[in-house]
Amino acid sequence: MIIKAEGTQEDDTMSSMEGGVSPSPSRIFELHHCCSNRVATLTQKVIAELIGTYFVVFAGCGSVAANKIYGSITFPGICVTWGLIVMVMIYTVTHISGAHFNPAVTITLAIFRRFPYKQVPLYIFAQLLGSILASGTLALMLDATPKTFFGTVPVGSNGQSLGAEIIITFLLMFVISAVTTDDRAVGDFAGAVVGMTIMLNVFVAGPVSGASMNPARSIGPALIIHVYKGLWIYIVGPIIGAIAGALAYNFLRSTDKPPSEETTGPSSEAVNRAT
Repeated sequence: MIIKAEGTQEDDTMSSMEGGVSPSPSRIFELHHCCSNRVATLTQKVIAELIGTYFVVFAGCGSVAANKIYGSITFPGICVTWGLIVMVMIYTVTHISGAHFNPAVTITLAIFRRFPYKQVPLYIFAQLLGSILASGTLALMLDATPKTFFGTVPVGSNGQSLGAEIIITFLLMFVISAVTTDDRAVGDFAGAVVGMTIMLNVFVAGPVSGASMNPARSIGPALIIHVYKGLWIYIVGPIIGAIAGALAYNFLRSTDKPPSEETTGPSSEAVNRAT
């Protein structure tokens, strides 16, 4: 029935054009929108993840490298850069691939049946490749060395950095679970909310662990610059934190109440009492 409706709309529009009547711009937009291919292939999804991860790492790690080499970005600038690039890329490719850019997010979504298991290896491969390519680009463009390493290394003890990564990735996945998997949340602002969460996490945990939250973000620079100190922290910590964050939100979302009784705002009874 959907195909038939689209065909009817196209026929009506073409008939009006043949009859000398120009269709309205909104009519043309609706026709183009309904006739476009809304289903992305797996290849398109993988390429979108590769490109998205590339630019997330290029901009985020690039700000770290530029600050170490030229000293012109500042720590607040690095935090804002990470938040902005994640937000921009989410709005750019989320309708194609879901905009994971993070193996910990992909693994967690698969565990909670929000993502097909069979696509996990391809997504992780694309994310790692995107990070490696971006890191290679930065290393060539900025002549980065181990002294200007733009990856993540523990500033304090391994335990402190591991704890920081678990906590901030918990928060990140908790927020992602809310804005992308719960129909009651306002999904239109998912990109902005996730981007701001990244920015806040970098502000808080950046001085402690580097605030990776993303195994791909740490593995790419480590492989290119050959700095592997504490790398396991940035693989284990984000995965544990992401799974815990999603588990916590799924517990909060679970309810036996019908939709009409769920908490979506002030109840009508409370509003009546107030007025």
